[in-house]
Amino acid sequence: MTKTIGILTGGGDCPGLNAVIRGVVKSAIIRHGWRVIGIEDGFDGLLSLAKCKPLTLESVRGILPRGGTILGTTNHGNPFSYPVEQEGAIVHLDLSEKVVENIRALGIDALVAVGGEGSLKIALELSKKGVPVVGVPKTIDNDLRETDFTFGYNTALETATDALDKLHTTAESHHRVMILEVMGRYAGWIALESGIAGGADVILIPEIPFHIDRICDAVTRRSARGSRFSIIVAAEGAFPEGGSRVVAKKADECQTIERLGGIGQFVAQHVQKCLDMDVRVTVLGHLQRGGSPTTFDRALGSRFGTKAVQMVAAGDFGRMACLRGRTITSVPIEDAIRDLKLVDPEGEIVRTAEDLGIMLGR
Repeated sequence: MTKTIGILTGGGDCPGLNAVIRGVVKSAIIRHGWRVIGIEDGFDGLLSLAKCKPLTLESVRGILPRGGTILGTTNHGNPFSYPVEQEGAIVHLDLSEKVVENIRALGIDALVAVGGEGSLKIALELSKKGVPVVGVPKTIDNDLRETDFTFGYNTALETATDALDKLHTTAESHHRVMILEVMGRYAGWIALESGIAGGADVILIPEIPFHIDRICDAVTRRSARGSRFSIIVAAEGAFPEGGSRVVAKKADECQTIERLGGIGQFVAQHVQKCLDMDVRVTVLGHLQRGGSPTTFDRALGSRFGTKAVQMVAAGDFGRMACLRGRTITSVPIEDAIRDLKLVDPEGEIVRTAEDLGIMLGR
């Protein structure tokens, strides 16, 4: 029986999304002879039939090494609480029934939702409304539970580590303290692993509130040993003991989640006061989301895409593809989003960093 699969990519973009799309399209068509409909701009696309278009083998030719997503994405479109301007004010409407109606009108037998925690929460709610949904985990933050890795994370790590390699040479040349601010939201995985791989001297992560005076002491001790420069990696969600996170933009009626950013400058200002050294900040920002995916992310995205089609064929709905060890399997979506996968402050990777002499702010 010919099926029609819908696929969308929601939330922030990341390298490897096109590999997933390609994996779904090729597997569905070659293995099963099914139709695939690409839904543009995340769940927003399901509010307009004009944004839903067939995907063919020709549609995905050459996209494997491309960053971003050919379908487009958004992290603002929640159909269960959709912002609409009425009489000069923003109100949030539940447009989920419209989404369900359009899914039926398109003849979609199963929806593959590729996204992070927020997108998968929406997918789960649609599943409760009777939509056959399969989830695929996507985030550079690697903070989704029930999967060892999310695609996009490895590429972001490579970008951050490459930046640290470059910062080392200029920091040493000018005898400076260089601070690299990286993404990750409330999880410190990018900062911690890139910091270890990039030879950082101090790593600040959200899971371990930091003390400025101890950071200054660590840099001073390095100087006393003859190291006239230091490298600090700061996760955007890091914050001082007894303090709060630095927020670039607070959540409001249109943006439902706060936008983090500015911790690098915060640390620089305070470190500058206690050290007789020049301090400079580099904010890596959206470079971590861009560029061609690494081999790991291309392969993982392809495996997730084909697994999603296998799950549709088996009727395994309401579940998310995941990586366990070296095997791709699946888990209930609700298990994957019950809370975030954060760095264990007493875990092995933190111990590794501290055994290498890296100071974590405590």
